[in-house]
Amino acid sequence: MKNINAGRAFRSALRAGNRRAVRCKVQNPEMTTPPQAYVDVVARIARAAQAVGRDPASVTLVAVSKMQPWDAVEPVLAAGQTVFGENRVQDAVARWEGKTAGLTLHLIGPLQTNKAREAVAFFNVIETLDREKLARALADEVQKQGRSPRIYVQVNTGEEPQKAGVLPSEADAFVAACREAYGLIPEGLMCIPPADEPAGPHFALLGKIAARNGLPRLSMGMSGDFETAIRFGATSVRVGSAVFGARA
Repeated sequence: MKNINAGRAFRSALRAGNRRAVRCKVQNPEMTTPPQAYVDVVARIARAAQAVGRDPASVTLVAVSKMQPWDAVEPVLAAGQTVFGENRVQDAVARWEGKTAGLTLHLIGPLQTNKAREAVAFFNVIETLDREKLARALADEVQKQGRSPRIYVQVNTGEEPQKAGVLPSEADAFVAACREAYGLIPEGLMCIPPADEPAGPHFALLGKIAARNGLPRLSMGMSGDFETAIRFGATSVRVGSAVFGARA
């Protein structure tokens, strides 16, 4: 029964892809099909989810548009992609201001406290909460603006000194402080494993931290390892070059 259900989910994902292609053609008659790289990534997500008995719809593709030219982003947008990731507040505003209807924008880069106001005002999801000073700044802005983006805590699973993120040994206390001291309600965790280590153990660690803190969302996996991340329970994958091609 599990395989049957997975097969149905996979076929449903493919049908959704076909519908996106039709919608794309109607909206832009000169474009007969969505970009092949984007179609390939959507299909790979579906296959990876199917392989572990998951519904492909349980995995959100965050198309990482940071630093990409608009000529590369626009065809993916026209193909029906509605979730995008940006690295910096000012770049996201410059690219997406006036175009955000129906979209979900994720901030996936480090956030300075002096940019908290703009981030709360503009983004739907902030994935890089990693210190109490930032938690305080975000909480203050949520109160002032009456707007509450979804929040992820970034965990530095590799304990790399050059990388942002809460240390794994401090993650439980930090999540508790976000909830109890600042009134924030994190919905998930995010990580970027070390480039020179297998990603699987880092994804497994993030999943364990999330489970014991009652956090249902896991943002993990990029162009080179998103299929592995899906096997370890990723609910969103942040994919840039595999969708748009390498940046010039």
